[in-house]
Amino acid sequence: MAAEAPYLRIAAEIKARIARGDLRPGDRVPSTREITRQWGVAMATATKVIAALRDDGVVDTKPGAGTVVRSAATARKEAKERDFGREAVIRAAIVIADAEGLQAVSMRRIAMDLGVATMSLYRHVASKEDLVVEMADVAFAEQPFPERIPGDWRTAVEIAARLMWMVCRRHPWVAEAMSMTRPRVSPNLIMYTEWVLTVLRRHGLSMHDMMYTHLSVFGHVRGLALTLQDETRARQDSGITHDEWIGSQEEELGRLLVTGRYPTMAEIITDEFDYDLDKVFEYGLRLLLDGVERRLGRRELH
Repeated sequence: MAAEAPYLRIAAEIKARIARGDLRPGDRVPSTREITRQWGVAMATATKVIAALRDDGVVDTKPGAGTVVRSAATARKEAKERDFGREAVIRAAIVIADAEGLQAVSMRRIAMDLGVATMSLYRHVASKEDLVVEMADVAFAEQPFPERIPGDWRTAVEIAARLMWMVCRRHPWVAEAMSMTRPRVSPNLIMYTEWVLTVLRRHGLSMHDMMYTHLSVFGHVRGLALTLQDETRARQDSGITHDEWIGSQEEELGRLLVTGRYPTMAEIITDEFDYDLDKVFEYGLRLLLDGVERRLGRRELH
């Protein structure tokens, strides 16, 4: 049997000192120069000793302090960083955004919540901008489309619009993550576009009409969904709910209405109009698709 390499034997002796408690976390281990003196080996062998200890996760090299015994906390943190992956980063970011909005999402905050080093995140995502795209893609994946497109064009478009609305309801920050002018590539969001365009193409619309109709429906959903994010931010900034805020405005609004200059508004307020965003969404979608249906019947789209 071949004799154990000198550097491994010395490394084992130093690890035994650490195990006995002779060397505690943060203590300096023998330097390469001290190893050459104590064990009578060459500098190259001493360098291999330190490298072996580092590879085994026993020591850390710190500027100004030399090579020291690694703490258990450091070892646990590095193990955690090896274990988490891209999905964990995206999920952690979504949790933050759902609770506090996109403005609260940062690499530092995500790392803090995961208990890892900030720089370790960049092994999985290149930037916050790329992360937000991934977040939106995951959010839309939670609400998959049916396997088959219904034969009725209106039913099919309503499915797409309502799926997008449901995603925005569940994740209010999604509307802000989407753009009509500078869209980013997102497989599950592109599926929405593909679905609507396929439906409209089957009914003989030109490419221009398909895109204008798709963008009109998309704009309706996204525009209304942005108010969800606005409300999330307002609630965080003020600390009060929508109903509480409305209540705080009643006195000032009352002073305006009694002047008689706003009779229609006064009537609506008296009738206690039900401000429900889901109803506003459905009403606007119905108006929009009524117009498309009317034009389809007369083929007046351009």
